[in-house]
Amino acid sequence: MIRAFLSVGAWTLLSRVTGFLRDILLARVLGAGLLMDAFAVAFRLPNHFRAIFAEGAFSTAFIPAYTRIRTQAGEAAAALFQGRILSLVLVTQLLLLGLVLAFTPGFVGLLAPGFAGRPGAMTLATELTQITFPYLALITLVVLWTGVLNAEKRFVAGAAAPVLLNLAMISTLLAGAAFTTLAHAAAWGVLLAGILETMLLGFAAWRAGLIAWPARPRLDADVRGFFRAFGPAVIGAAGVQIAMFADTILVTFLPQGGASALYYADRLYQLPIGVIGIAAGTVLLPEMSRLIAEGRTDEAHAQQNRALVLSWLLAAPFFAGFLAIPEVIVAALFERGAFDASASAATAAVLAAYAVGLPAIVGIRSMVASFHARGDTKTPLYASLTAIGLNLLIKLVLWNRLGAAGLALATAIGAIVNFGILFVLAKRQGKAAPDRRVGRAALALAVCAVLLAGMLVAADRAYASFTPLARLPVIAVIGAIFYASAVALAFVVAKVPLRLR
Repeated sequence: MIRAFLSVGAWTLLSRVTGFLRDILLARVLGAGLLMDAFAVAFRLPNHFRAIFAEGAFSTAFIPAYTRIRTQAGEAAAALFQGRILSLVLVTQLLLLGLVLAFTPGFVGLLAPGFAGRPGAMTLATELTQITFPYLALITLVVLWTGVLNAEKRFVAGAAAPVLLNLAMISTLLAGAAFTTLAHAAAWGVLLAGILETMLLGFAAWRAGLIAWPARPRLDADVRGFFRAFGPAVIGAAGVQIAMFADTILVTFLPQGGASALYYADRLYQLPIGVIGIAAGTVLLPEMSRLIAEGRTDEAHAQQNRALVLSWLLAAPFFAGFLAIPEVIVAALFERGAFDASASAATAAVLAAYAVGLPAIVGIRSMVASFHARGDTKTPLYASLTAIGLNLLIKLVLWNRLGAAGLALATAIGAIVNFGILFVLAKRQGKAAPDRRVGRAALALAVCAVLLAGMLVAADRAYASFTPLARLPVIAVIGAIFYASAVALAFVVAKVPLRLR
C-alpha cells in the first residue's frame, strides 16, 4: 500500500507543481482583478458539481461495489455493472449540461449574485461558465474509469490525468492572443483538459481490458446497492459543496480581489490535500474494501493506521509553513506582473486561515475509508452535515469582519469538527482501531510541527534581506533538515516504529 500511496502522491505532486506553474502564469497575466475574479467563479462552478456527483459521491459508492462484485461474482458481472452505471452517468450529465447551458445567466446570477453590482463581471462570468461547464460531463467519465482502474490497483493514469489540466491551461494562456481575453484563454484550457483527460483514462481502461460499453440500466441488486450508498454520499458531498457555494456567493460581495485571494490561497492549500489526503484516500479505500471483503479486518485497520500517521507526517511541514510564513510563500510564488503586494497580503491571510484545519482535512479521507469500505455512507453523511452546519454559521459571522480569510477559517473549523466526529464514531463502532502508537505518533508530530514553525519564523527573520523568491528556498532547505531530524528523534523518544502494523 505504501508503494501505491507514494506513486499516487508522486503523480499528484507533479500535478501540483505544474498547477503552480499554471497559477503563477495566471497571477502574472490576470492578477487579482476583474478577469481573475470572473474566471475563478466560472472555474469553481463545474468543480462544485464535480465534487458532488463525481469524485466525492461517485467514487465512494462505486469503488467498494465494483470491488465486491469483481471479487465475488467475477469479471463479467463487474463489466455489466460498470456498463449500467456508465449509461446512467451519460444520461444525467448530458441533462445537467443542457440545463446549465440553456440557463447560464440565471445559474451564474444565483451563485454569484454580488457580480450584479460590478460592471462587466456578470457578463464575463456567464461567458466563461458556458465554456468551462462541459468539463464536468467529461470529467465524470474520467472518474468512472479511474475508479475501475483503482479497484484493480492501477493508480497511475488517474493520478496523472490532472497534469493535463495544468498543461492545457498553460498552453492556452501562452496562446492568449488568439482569444477574446486571457480569461477566455484560461476557460478554453479547462475544456481542452477535459477532452484530453477523457481520452487518457478511456485508453488506459481499454488497454487494461477493463472498459465496458454502456448497458441498459436495470435496478438489480447491485445497482440498488450502489444507489443506497450513492444517495447519502451525494447528500454528504452536496453538504460540503454547499459550504463552498457559500464561499462563492459571499466572496462576490467582497471588494474586487476577494475571489482571487480565495482562489490563489486554495491552490496552495490543495497541494498537501491533493498529494497527501487524496492519495491516502485513493489507495486506502480499495485496499480496505478488498481486505474487509476477504474478512481480514485487522489488516484493514492496520493499513488505515499507517495511512493516517503517514498523512500527518507529510502534512505537518505544510501546516507549520502556512501558519508561520504565509507572506513569504505567497510573495515568492505569485508576486509579479499584475499580482502586487496587496494581493499577496490578502492571499497570505486566507492561506493562514485555511492552514488551521489542514491536519484534519488530510486525515478525513483516511477516516472516511473505514465507513465507505463497508458500504456505510450514512455515518459520514451525518458527520459532514453537522460540521457543515457549524461551518455555514461561522461563515455568516466572520465573512463581513475578516473577508475571504473569515470564509477560510470557517472551512478549517468545520474540517476539525468533521474529523473529530468521524474518529469518535469509527472507534465506537469498531470500524477503526487506532492504537497507542498512533496517539504517540500524533503527539510527536504535533511537537515537531510547533518547533518547525518557530524555526521557520527565526529563519525568515535571519534572511530578511533576501527577496521572497530567494528567501523561500533557503528557508525550505533549512526547514526540511530540521524537520527530518526532529521527527527521527521524536519517534525514537516516543517509541513509534516507522512501519506501523
